[in-house]
Amino acid sequence: MVQGLTMAYGKHVVQRNLDFTILRGDIFIIMGGSGCGKSTLMRHMIGLMPPARGRIVFDGVSLWEVDPEQRARLVRRAGVTYQSAALWSSMTIAENVALPLELYTDLSAAEIRELVALKLALVGLAGLEDAYPAELSGGMRKRAGIARALALDPQILFFDEPSAGLDPITSRRLDDLIVELRDNLGTTVVLITHELPTVLGIGTNAVFLDAEAKTQLAVGDPRRLAEACTHPVVHAFLHREEPEAARAP
Repeated sequence: MVQGLTMAYGKHVVQRNLDFTILRGDIFIIMGGSGCGKSTLMRHMIGLMPPARGRIVFDGVSLWEVDPEQRARLVRRAGVTYQSAALWSSMTIAENVALPLELYTDLSAAEIRELVALKLALVGLAGLEDAYPAELSGGMRKRAGIARALALDPQILFFDEPSAGLDPITSRRLDDLIVELRDNLGTTVVLITHELPTVLGIGTNAVFLDAEAKTQLAVGDPRRLAEACTHPVVHAFLHREEPEAARAP
């Protein structure tokens, strides 16, 4: 839950007065035009940036109103994937996925190998444990990044532009994988994207951020927003109209 959130870099306000709730099992879309603060919002939600004002609440606990140790425990309940997958190029896929387990658990090497094989199988990369990132396609690297994000069995899985750089077919397969993981693991998903097939195809809830207004313009099911939202900027985004025309009086 985000309550009255204002995000700022010094005196420069990025977004203000953000209020929305992410429900368990949601595929929650953070959407909006370039430069509106989507990635900044994610950094606040995963504990990398404190808010200028407001609260970010996980299961009734305010993330930035607890001590650093408790905040670290809360943050470990989230897994994060990045646009580039952010894999260590000098490590095998298995070693990349194993890293969070080695850092944050007391599991034996054999137990870690077993879990790594399971996580890779979940994302369709069974048998590729010894491959290096450079040996994989872009879509496969994205899947490996997801496997690493799943290593600690997160309750919430964050994606930052997961389809960036992928062709439409690979993007669709990645969307299908996200839904499958949500359904099979019960993981709540928070997804930054500007891809309409993803927004309208798998999103169950959403917030729309606007760079000019510096606040949210709409919250809700993106399909319903596409059908019924009367705000011209939101309508333009969801129907791929020219934003200049949408803002015209």
